Amino acid sequence: MSLDVRRRSASERREALKEVLAEARACTRCAELAATRKTVVFGAGNADAELMFVGEAPGASEDEQGLPFVGRAGGLLNTLLAEIGLERSQVFIANTLMCRPPGNRDPQPIEIDNCHEYLLRKVELIQPAVICTLGNFSTKLLRGDPTGITRLHGSPEVLVLGARAVRLYPIYHPAAALYTPRMLETLREDFHRLPELLALGAPEQPSFAEVPEPAPEPAAQPQAHAAGGERGLEAGQLGLF
Repeated sequence: MSLDVRRRSASERREALKEVLAEARACTRCAELAATRKTVVFGAGNADAELMFVGEAPGASEDEQGLPFVGRAGGLLNTLLAEIGLERSQVFIANTLMCRPPGNRDPQPIEIDNCHEYLLRKVELIQPAVICTLGNFSTKLLRGDPTGITRLHGSPEVLVLGARAVRLYPIYHPAAALYTPRMLETLREDFHRLPELLALGAPEQPSFAEVPEPAPEPAAQPQAHAAGGERGLEAGQLGLF
């Protein structure tokens, strides 16, 4: 992304995010995943969210519906959000992969690499203050380090992802906590620290003085939209609430 997206208005960033969505739907970088997926699970939630979650990869329910975290793990995530006074409509949820690996196998390194650019573009356009990584895959990817979630959970740090500095906060994946009561309690404890972390706001952003000011764009002509015409899959995926 050549322009400093921080200079764009919220509506401009949202339109750019919809362009990334359209590109992702046609993606065939991973031949096997493109051939076996039903839908591209781009992400869902608020396009201006302060809090973003990044999980692993879509499962069968997500692949069917085109939305992340709609199964049992998603139900637990909704419950934990409610416990800290938040709803899904206030956050953005994505994964390291946008396509379901066949048989729910682990994502392969080349697949994660192929999808990484899309994830960074989402981060730059949504501009979250906090990114909460759910489990090992997203934590290792965004930290660029093999240290596992067992050692890192509940420990925030400031990282620069693409052009965006964020507070990265690793926690256990809800799917793992569903089957282990002790892990569920740890997940809940870590989750309840999120409001304090969000209260700090976004960290200081990197300087991009070398990025030129964008050239003025022609004034957009008003367009007529039928009532609810912009809603639909984009509404569910981009947080046009």
